[in-house]
Amino acid sequence: MSCKSRRRTVSPILAVHICGGTLGLVSGAAALSFRKGSRRHALAGKVFVVSMLTMAVGATCLAIQKHEPGNIGGGILTFYMILTAWLTARRTDATTSKFDWVVLLIPLVLGLLLWVSGVEKMRSPGPPKDGVPVGMNFFLGSVLLLAAAGDVRMLLRGGVAGTTRIARHLWRMCFGLFIATGSFFLGPANRPVRFLSSVGLRQHVFRTLLRQEVLLFLAVLPLLFLIFWLIRVRFTNAFKKTASLDRAPEDRAAFHEHGVPRPLVFETWDRNPTGEPK
Repeated sequence: MSCKSRRRTVSPILAVHICGGTLGLVSGAAALSFRKGSRRHALAGKVFVVSMLTMAVGATCLAIQKHEPGNIGGGILTFYMILTAWLTARRTDATTSKFDWVVLLIPLVLGLLLWVSGVEKMRSPGPPKDGVPVGMNFFLGSVLLLAAAGDVRMLLRGGVAGTTRIARHLWRMCFGLFIATGSFFLGPANRPVRFLSSVGLRQHVFRTLLRQEVLLFLAVLPLLFLIFWLIRVRFTNAFKKTASLDRAPEDRAAFHEHGVPRPLVFETWDRNPTGEPK
């Protein structure tokens, strides 16, 4: 295959990947800004899911073409996080499927591979060949193994409900957004997953206009939101009504939208509970 034909094959994938990532960042920021449970939050969340899944698929295809195992894992990791977060939001409480057992293999295998790679880097002299620090291997590997443990716990319990379901949805969405911001704002030499490594102009513009500390802050900002929302969901009463069992229809987002009529439940009192003739 010539260079020109190869460029024609890669360029559309790269363009779709960049558009999906950019739209994912914008819609993700909007979803975090809007009131949870509002229609705007639900709409922004749907756009975020579609764009992030598109970005992850594009990243994986590009990494396969360029023979970059680390980026292949990064694309699969992002796809897994966003997909499981969306499934958690879409389903009703205490619901699982056989598909969850299959998806469980993704964090389990990737987490173990990252830990093995980290141990090999510690034993090898010199800097890592892939440019990824050893600490990042252990960090991402630990997160994936924790995600796998959460999947196992959910499956054994027959699903999640209430604030546990909301927390699962939030932390996976935020972590998927963190991977995107880390790839977008940090340079090829500093970021763990180099989704946009071929877009050098973007990195030059960012580093010219913004300080490295600002770029680092923007990259880790989703992790700060992740911690904030987990604390608010788990240790406050803000989401008790949202976590109630009388949920919205299955096509809704993770949080019940206000203004939607709920089914009415009437309590009756029988003056003759024994059933004897009156």
